[in-house]
Amino acid sequence: MARRRPPTVHGVAIVDKPAGVTSHDVVGMLRRRFSERRVGHAGTLDPDATGVLVVALGHATRLLKYVGDTTKRYTGEVVLGVETDTLDAAGAVVATHEMGDVDIDDARRVVSEHLLGDIEQVPPMVSAIKVDGRRLHELAREGVEVERAPRPVTIHRFDVEPGTEPGVFAIDVECSSGTYVRTLAADLGRLLGGGAHLRALRRTAVGSFSIDEAAAPDECELLPVATAVRSLPAVDVDADTAELVGHGRPLDRSAWPGAGPWAVFGPGRELLAVYEPFRGALAKPSVVLPPTTSR
Repeated sequence: MARRRPPTVHGVAIVDKPAGVTSHDVVGMLRRRFSERRVGHAGTLDPDATGVLVVALGHATRLLKYVGDTTKRYTGEVVLGVETDTLDAAGAVVATHEMGDVDIDDARRVVSEHLLGDIEQVPPMVSAIKVDGRRLHELAREGVEVERAPRPVTIHRFDVEPGTEPGVFAIDVECSSGTYVRTLAADLGRLLGGGAHLRALRRTAVGSFSIDEAAAPDECELLPVATAVRSLPAVDVDADTAELVGHGRPLDRSAWPGAGPWAVFGPGRELLAVYEPFRGALAKPSVVLPPTTSR
């Protein structure tokens, strides 16, 4: 069997995903644009959602977990009184409620009491989580609904403002990775005594990557590989230590900043590896980049 061609294009692109395409579609667009097969993204966005999608090419794909496992920020609209089977505007209406007497103060009180801090969410049936080897959205398309265990998430901020029309609230949410904003919208409606769904979801930040630096898939800039770990504490090492890093050797971290993980740079500010805490005062590499990687 022929060996797959090694990657030749390496870097990070901050994409403003348009509505109507999947995150996988965006990967395909960049794969064709840069003629690079090894492409991946951090944090799926629904087809109707827009906003920040961090895409990595070549060796940068090995660093995606340090992008995806970060705080995310979203804006959107909660439409009161209408429940859908997907919890968003793309789904079919399954229930309606009279909620004309609900005001902004009611919504803010419910958020403050129930939807801030460490909470638990039941993943929606349209999510990509696997149950018994099947993704939930695949089961949902077959009309099958299964029991889902609640999952812990953290809601750092949940601002609610009046929307552009009656019965609609504008929201701005900052949350942990793994949070379903559509579930927040549905839970808000339920806690207000009726139901609701989400529309116009837009991701405005993934960790340190903001919508201000994002661009369309055919216009986004290819940034250096080290961009993927720009939020990690940086450690600079000399040439002798860089050689040890290249061989995957543990290093003494007693003088390193923070609790890790750390982005380790060699002479010339070349990104060599990402290290994580090991035994005692040691750190060991979780990712070691090939020396040919563009940084």
